[in-house]
Formats: sequence, structure tokens, C-alpha cells
Amino acid sequence: MLTLRRCTTIPLYARLVRYGFRKHATYVVAALAGAFTNSVFGILRAYILIALWQARPGLAGYDVTQAVTYCFITQAFIGPMQLFGVGLSIPERIRSGDIALDLVRPASLQLWSLAEDLGRAAYLFLVRGLPPMLLGAAVFGIYLPAAPGQWAAFLTGFLAAVLVSFAWRYLVALSVCWLLDERGVQSFSLVLTTLCSGMLLPLELFPGWFGEAVRVLPWAAMVQAPTDLYLGEAPVLDTLAFQAFWAVVLLAAGALATRAIRHKVVIQGG
Repeated sequence: MLTLRRCTTIPLYARLVRYGFRKHATYVVAALAGAFTNSVFGILRAYILIALWQARPGLAGYDVTQAVTYCFITQAFIGPMQLFGVGLSIPERIRSGDIALDLVRPASLQLWSLAEDLGRAAYLFLVRGLPPMLLGAAVFGIYLPAAPGQWAAFLTGFLAAVLVSFAWRYLVALSVCWLLDERGVQSFSLVLTTLCSGMLLPLELFPGWFGEAVRVLPWAAMVQAPTDLYLGEAPVLDTLAFQAFWAVVLLAAGALATRAIRHKVVIQGG
């Protein structure tokens, strides 16, 4: 029975990935508008970084081309990693009470949400993430990995980054079960993600103990780690192990939180 159940749930989650992709593909105009915005801000960031690196060559171990590439890679991550939001419908479903229906499905709420989010991330990377990179390549010229192994390391790191991002956002979304208003937690998450992920600047530029701390926190696994894999500036196995560690820790925390809200719903609803 266990084997049969696994065989039936795997196609379900595959269909949910496809559903997440197609669901967000209906918002083509919004995705293209996001791509345009990311591209414009990418150009502005690129000029700032060029000026900074020309004044201080070799910052963070990058040359000017790598710094510009860093800019456009991180701009491409905004949509897939959902760096400026939660991107999950769980808070609305908790407020409406529909979460009770989600919890009685013959499938894990966490895995169900993850499958949909993977489809969303794939679509936004293609439609919202690639245009800024292509524009950066056309206007400034960016670094392109030459070795197939480096591309494989980057794609693996990108997938791991999506997992870490989802696991963190899932915890933020579930916090609505214990809070009257999740906006405070979401705002706090936005600050942490923007500051500690490497979205603004490479984390190597942060000084002292603060720089050492942010480089080992989970937000670094979302942006800094996969970007360094793309640039070839990080040890592959150590970086992937770092991302895998935070993915496992946060997903495990999400599984425990899911059990906790299931108990809370049963206590409240009978």
C-alpha cells in the first residue's frame, strides 16, 4: 500500500508543478512588466557597481565584469526566489478558513505548496529572469561560464536556492495561524531577505562579525551562493552542502509547523 501510494502521489506533484507554471503563465503582462522593471533597475545598479569597482578594483574578489554579472544575476533571481514577498496563498486561505480543506487532502500541504511554487519559479525565471540577463549581456557584457560542469553546479545551486526560499516563505506564511496580522512578519522577512541574501551587495563587502554572520545564514543560500556558483567564485561541493543544509533545516521546520497548525485547527474546529 505504501508503494502504491508513493506511485500515485509522484504524478500528482508533477501535475502540480505544471499547474503552478500554467497558473502564472496566465499573467503574462504582469510578468513582462516585472521583467521591464528588473531590467531598468538592473541598469541603474550596474552603473553604480561599475563606479564602485572602478574606484575600488577587486572588491569582494570580483572584477568589473563579474560585478556587473552579479548585478544582473541577482536581478534575475527576484521573481523565482520571490525576494520581495511571500508568493503563497496560504495566508489568505488561513484567514478564510479554507486551510482546513487543505489539511484533509490526501497529500502533504507542504509538498503541495512546494510543487506549485516550483512551477511558479520556473515560469518567472524564464519570463521575468532571463530578460534582465540578456539586456545586461547586450549593454554591458556579462560573464558566461565556459565549462559544462560550472553550468551544472549553477543550475543545481539555483534549484537549491528555490527550495530554501520556499521553505522560509512557507514558515512566514504559516505564522498567520498565530498572529492577527502577518504584515509585520512579512516586512521583517523582506528586510532580512534583502539585506542578508546578497541582493543589494555581495556579502563579502559586509565588514567584521556581521559579514561573517550573514554569510552562514539561510538567506545567503538564496542569492549569494548560486550567484557565486555561476561566477565560479565558490567551492562547488561546500556551497551545495551549505544550501542543502538550510533546505533540510527549514523544510523540517515547515513540516513541524504544519503538524502544529493541523493540531490548532482540530482544537479550534473540533
